[in-house]
Amino acid sequence: VKNLNDKIALYQERITQLEKENEVLQGKNATLTHERDSTSAQNTVLKREASVLHAGNIRLEPIHLKRSGKEVHTSKARKVDVLRITFDILENRIAESGNKAIYVRIIAPGGSTLSNAANASGNLTSAQGSAIPYSVMKDVALTKGTPINNITLDWKQDGDYEKGNYTIEIYNEGYKVGTGSVNMR
Repeated sequence: VKNLNDKIALYQERITQLEKENEVLQGKNATLTHERDSTSAQNTVLKREASVLHAGNIRLEPIHLKRSGKEVHTSKARKVDVLRITFDILENRIAESGNKAIYVRIIAPGGSTLSNAANASGNLTSAQGSAIPYSVMKDVALTKGTPINNITLDWKQDGDYEKGNYTIEIYNEGYKVGTGSVNMR
């Protein structure tokens, strides 16, 4: 009986030791789970930011449309009928294939964003959550890892263009991905 009581005491001592070790391991497990979740969330944010498309080779061309239908480049604001915006989407190996929305904001010399209901102007939400007015939106078909060249948008304004510098901002996923400007006299 004494021998069995000694074994029981030894087992109880071992159980107490194992329970303490289990508490330590549960604490470490909770810490590792929190770190894993935090790292996973950071990875998701980084992947989202890396998948944002970038515009390059941005070209702006003020065009006068002649009666014959011929398009002529002009720099005189009073003669401009169409503002042609052409740009490329650079290669992105992270972004998934599919249709991507590209928003173009045309800012007049006075600082206002040009808008026209016929061109489906509206507001986009920036990555920081604020509303940004845009002039025109275009969906582009993206193939992962392949650039898209010569995306063209024409902006036709109801009234005359003002003299001065027009700024173009291009957005994707709420981020500004390119800018350009043209000066019309």
